[in-house]
Amino acid sequence: MPILEAKNLTKQFKSFTAVDRVSFGLREGEILGLLGPNGAGKTTTLQMLLGVLLPTGGEVFYFGKSFRENREEILEQVNFSSNYTELPSRLKVKECLKFISYLYNIQDRPERIAKIVEIFELENLLNKEIHQLSAGQKTKVNLAKAFINFPRVLLLDEPTASLDPEVADFVRKFLLEERKKFKVSIIITSHNMAEVEELCDRVVFINRGRIVADDTPRSLAGSIRISHLELKVSEKKQELLSYIKNNKLAYKDDGRRITIDLDENAIPEFLTNIMRQGIVYEEISIAKPTLEDYFLSSLSSTRL
Repeated sequence: MPILEAKNLTKQFKSFTAVDRVSFGLREGEILGLLGPNGAGKTTTLQMLLGVLLPTGGEVFYFGKSFRENREEILEQVNFSSNYTELPSRLKVKECLKFISYLYNIQDRPERIAKIVEIFELENLLNKEIHQLSAGQKTKVNLAKAFINFPRVLLLDEPTASLDPEVADFVRKFLLEERKKFKVSIIITSHNMAEVEELCDRVVFINRGRIVADDTPRSLAGSIRISHLELKVSEKKQELLSYIKNNKLAYKDDGRRITIDLDENAIPEFLTNIMRQGIVYEEISIAKPTLEDYFLSSLSSTRL
């Protein structure tokens, strides 16, 4: 039985359907990526899973229980974090954690807060007001408050958006460690496809309010046949570019290397043809399709 299940979840705003009969499940200890372009319905779906928005149709179940009928009990075991949610700017970090902790039935509150402060290394921030924190520090506090009740289900909306690489890496490693230790189940939205491939066991892709794919990141990337052939060419570079353009191939030229998008099966013929023209490459690499390739391919197909 899924630890969280959305059944035919629908949300209409007047004549606009933001989420259209979305159904998926979340298993215990699973990290699920909820992906899609801007306006696809991701945030609206998360808000219905949290009870912030009431669905027009369908239902949400946590732990095998109806969210509608057991809201208070369920929310004790669920939490949420988003870089787009502002914490009270004039509260000190220690005050913020304390007041948020009173939203939950926590038995030993001081001990729990102290543990959270230790986990997220917030000791030096406790007496700072929220508005004094950097973007990375706010993210750590936001994530810390999301773990204040040690939830069984965690919903994260763009948790590493606008973060520097060091803090983003801390967040990713922490989430993987928490999943391993406590089997916390996580739904995460992100525009960072590499991050999703690293974190997520499975991906649900939403576009125009509907689910268009539900599979592992590897399987979705593997459904794309295009590979990226990267060549470093010092001589006859213009001849290579002319050949690429004449054959109407997609490419990128960063000044040092040229990357050509090709069907994997077409790569040997391409290399043979340019060598016949006397074009010799100094370095070569072939990158397999990624989740980002699937994402972009899916967007292109829906626009046709």
